[in-house]
Amino acid sequence: MLEVLGVSKKYGKLLAVDNVSFQVPDGTVGILLGPNGAGKSTVIKSIAGLVRYDGNIRIQGKDARDMEARRIFAYVPEIPNMYEALTVSEHLEFMERAYGVTVTQQERELLLSRFELLDKQDKLGNELSKGMMQKVSICCALIIKPQVILLDEPMVGLDPAAIKELKQVVLELKAQGVTVLISTHMLDMVKELWDVTFVMNKGHILGSYTREDVGNEDLEELFFSVTEAKRPEAEGGVE
Repeated sequence: MLEVLGVSKKYGKLLAVDNVSFQVPDGTVGILLGPNGAGKSTVIKSIAGLVRYDGNIRIQGKDARDMEARRIFAYVPEIPNMYEALTVSEHLEFMERAYGVTVTQQERELLLSRFELLDKQDKLGNELSKGMMQKVSICCALIIKPQVILLDEPMVGLDPAAIKELKQVVLELKAQGVTVLISTHMLDMVKELWDVTFVMNKGHILGSYTREDVGNEDLEELFFSVTEAKRPEAEGGVE
């Protein structure tokens, strides 16, 4: 389970996130939605441990800042960062050693094969396209067998085959009881995946909705109905 409890973050005098709380249970796919400037990116960075914040974030009941929690948490950033001098295979090996997990050669090759990287495993980080880097970033997150995973715009830059595979992976993670939180503006890509969605604007969570709550209403309709109902004018698009 991922729990965000009363999280606030200021940048100077700007209150970017104000007392935000939500939770994503085990075996659940959560979606975080928000327009530009909603504070969504700050929440993501807080969960990922990239910024300091007030409040509490728990990963499987453990403080997210603790090493024990970080070992069972994986993060796929919107913009992948690769080590230029490491090969694809070495990136996976680095993650295995850093997280202290044991992965068989067969498991590693199966994961690379699923994202069409098996023949790219000897390529260096600086030789990869953005789409390939995104796929390597996803593989690095999955190789540690996380209990909680955060994916920030994971489908941007992916080809159709990789998007299809990632969707299947998300469903498999859900079936295994893994907690999944996805931040995305590509709402059509997650319409068959989500269980609960959190609509955010101006540093606050405007509402939390389960699939059962909204019936046949799709995510885009839900997003605009919530944000337009709770502010004078709708500003921007889905981030």
